Amino acid sequence: MIVAKQKTKKTMRVAMMALSLAASAACTRPAGDPLQLDRNILTVDNRSSSDWNDVEIWLNHYFRLTVKSIPANSRFQAPLDTFVAGFGQRFNFHSMQVKDLRLTAKQPDGKPLEIKKDFAAGGLSGVLRGAGGKP
Repeated sequence: MIVAKQKTKKTMRVAMMALSLAASAACTRPAGDPLQLDRNILTVDNRSSSDWNDVEIWLNHYFRLTVKSIPANSRFQAPLDTFVAGFGQRFNFHSMQVKDLRLTAKQPDGKPLEIKKDFAAGGLSGVLRGAGGKP
């Protein structure tokens, strides 16, 4: 009888440890995309240990936003309406679609940094891809 109680207690401890590990893993946020779009807001998440300097963010190859620096382990946010094309046209979130988003910057040692957001194929291009459409 005493041996059975010890086995039950040991099994309970192992189960509690497994449950606590699973709970702690569920509470941590997985690393996300450094370029995040939420409606009309762009969030740039610099999770690296170094600053990004002379940052240029390009939207649809035409619209640009510049930032002097995004410090290490910090975020930068900007409305998409602040992106401007060469002749002063502003990006209009309500009538334009985001098709391309990329960031270029310099690291403190002078090495270039480039990040491009991957978009999932949507609309008819995503549907037709499996039905003989262009890959």
